[in-house]
Amino acid sequence: MNRFLHHIGRVVLPSPLFLVPLFLLSIFLLLTTCSRPVEIVMVKETSPTIFPDYAEVTIPPNIAPLNFKLIEHSGKAQAAIFESNHVTFEVRGKNGRFHIPPSRWAELLKVSAGGEFTITVCVLEETGWAAYAPFSVKVAKEPVDPYLAYRLIEPGYETWNQMGIYQRNLENFTQTALLDNRTVEGDCMNCHSFCMQDPAQMMLHIRGVNAGTMIVIDGKVEKLNTKTKETMSALVYPSWHPSGRFIAFSVNDTKQDFHSIDRNRVEVFDMASDVVLYDVENHEIFTTAALFSEDRFESFPTFSPDGNNLYFSTAEACDMPNEYESVKYSLCRIGFDPETKQFGTSVDTIFNARLENRSASFPRVSPNGKYLLYTQGDYGGFLIWHKEADLYLYNIETGEHYPLTLANSDDAESYHSWSSNSRWIVFSSRRVDGLYTRPFIAYINDEGEAEKAFIVPQKEVDYYDHLMKSYNVPEFVRGKVNVSGYDIGRTAKKSTGIDVKFRK
Repeated sequence: MNRFLHHIGRVVLPSPLFLVPLFLLSIFLLLTTCSRPVEIVMVKETSPTIFPDYAEVTIPPNIAPLNFKLIEHSGKAQAAIFESNHVTFEVRGKNGRFHIPPSRWAELLKVSAGGEFTITVCVLEETGWAAYAPFSVKVAKEPVDPYLAYRLIEPGYETWNQMGIYQRNLENFTQTALLDNRTVEGDCMNCHSFCMQDPAQMMLHIRGVNAGTMIVIDGKVEKLNTKTKETMSALVYPSWHPSGRFIAFSVNDTKQDFHSIDRNRVEVFDMASDVVLYDVENHEIFTTAALFSEDRFESFPTFSPDGNNLYFSTAEACDMPNEYESVKYSLCRIGFDPETKQFGTSVDTIFNARLENRSASFPRVSPNGKYLLYTQGDYGGFLIWHKEADLYLYNIETGEHYPLTLANSDDAESYHSWSSNSRWIVFSSRRVDGLYTRPFIAYINDEGEAEKAFIVPQKEVDYYDHLMKSYNVPEFVRGKVNVSGYDIGRTAKKSTGIDVKFRK
């Protein structure tokens, strides 16, 4: 043994030759201990409290791993057992946090599509491994569009510092910037929109020094100056015609106010608003009297997927802001002929605010033409700060209106959009902390009901705890947007813009 020791005074140290096998042995023991299968000796009656809450949700077969954490973790170690009919594996937790290996996750989703798998969370206690009651996760057959576009901004009111429009690959955790406002000298940017979820056809507004509406079609970037003497503002809320030839917009005189004691801390409202259509080829705006009147507020237009109808919200004009609580928006529909650019002669009311004594806004029709998704609240049109705001579905074939109960929460559900296959919706919700909007996804089943919604998964389970920005206008996209943010910013700064004309 002495040949493995060095004597330094009275201190006896192992030699490097002796340390190497001991080090390797310790690593081997550590690995074999960690990889030893969990042997459950006790089953708890309670379910684990986890964040995000992924228990009993329905997910697409092409979503990134649902990493999660135990809200209150105990024991010497934690583990999660993932089990389907054909695949079983364990993931060891670290301080109650579980990061699922992407390769094992992809395999699990592949064999579970159209079915489900279970997750059993375990903690190592003095007597051995104790398991919480398992929970299941359904996996739909239908995939979700692979990309999600959104704006990230501090939840301020009239000022901002840094904001950007980003795209996230939902099949992994990759997020890239479409446009950062540092590219355009700190200007505001908003209302990004895509034609039928097509990444090659999009638009967004820039407000500020480099103001303009940016239209991107097949890599070509165009800047528009959209304020005309006939309209009260530049173009605002958009909806593309499925042909890509037209974009419906509202024009709004929007204000906001603040409550001192009301639970809805911010009130956003219109003093006036109208709806117009923009002709992409001719650079002109046109409208009709039913969408452009002084005695009504018209806003939030959206085209049907066949392009033959335009839906919008409308309310009787009143003295604003004194009568803000009396403003209740109905949902209406008017015909449109894209060949002649003519509107129908009648307006159909599909949600009557006066009869329901409620307000409806942000209509969005599913790409298959079956449903219209909208937000319903007590009053007003801009319901993003209204805690009572919930998602509702209108069955276009049967005329039935009903809430998406499993997707809604006790806080505000606001902006929403459809996936291209009409099976998934994404929306903004304040349910996590009542302040920041976070993106949630829900599955629409064969009966037209929403399954339990889940928050967009992140690589780090504490991501939403640390992110001090809100997600605005989440939009599904069928692929990655390849136009450069630099090109958009350069055009915004260098181009004087094309002046849009109003056709009477």
